[in-house]
Amino acid sequence: MSEESSGNTRKVEVVPSPALFPVYFDNTDCTVVVIDIFRATSAICAAFESGIDSLIPVATLEEAIEYKQKGFLVGAERNAEIVEGFDFGNSPQGFKGGRFKGKTVVLTTTNGTRAIEMAKPAYKVVVGAFTNLTAVCKYIEKEDKDVLLLCAGWKDRFNLEDTLFAGAVAQKISKNLRFTNLSDSSIAAINMYNSAKEDTYEFLGESSHRKRLSRLNMEEDIIYCLTLDQSNIVPVLEGDVIVSNNK
Repeated sequence: MSEESSGNTRKVEVVPSPALFPVYFDNTDCTVVVIDIFRATSAICAAFESGIDSLIPVATLEEAIEYKQKGFLVGAERNAEIVEGFDFGNSPQGFKGGRFKGKTVVLTTTNGTRAIEMAKPAYKVVVGAFTNLTAVCKYIEKEDKDVLLLCAGWKDRFNLEDTLFAGAVAQKISKNLRFTNLSDSSIAAINMYNSAKEDTYEFLGESSHRKRLSRLNMEEDIIYCLTLDQSNIVPVLEGDVIVSNNK
């Protein structure tokens, strides 16, 4: 990424799968936006909007169990469902009513928390979702670094919804002349987003993860996760803990 950056023009790349992250991540001095629209990053944004103090993301169930044994409130999701014995899953609805307000919670998910773990060596790691799109774009511009939009996908496979969001971010920040050095993956994601933006719900109708969630009667989550700008908070990774950028 750094070798193609020139002057004050920042490189903007979309990483369509975590499996490709090592290929794109050749410059640690960048802002990585982790994207898992259905549903981890949407849920993390919802958690902060509901008033949690901080969130510890962990990649494995074993780590989650250790935190549970220490008395933490721990959420765990695998294959779109809550893992038995944990306090919550990765549904944004699980944070309604401020049930964990002021608390530190722990979360592990199939794809999103693994992607966060991979991105840790970067200068900044932030959590992005349609629900905080504008706030994330403003944060990226303020940091003024090269940008990697890391799509969590589904078990290393490409998925539509994460790439749509990456396209939305790339398009929005590229209106700033400092962020016009777009990679092919960013251009492709922007074109996809432009095809979908009038009705992302309809566009994703045949997508694998939307169908997976629909089978589990999670339509409310789908609609929530595709609704723009419900939060001005950008969750930011500090060490091993995610906190609000407003703290």
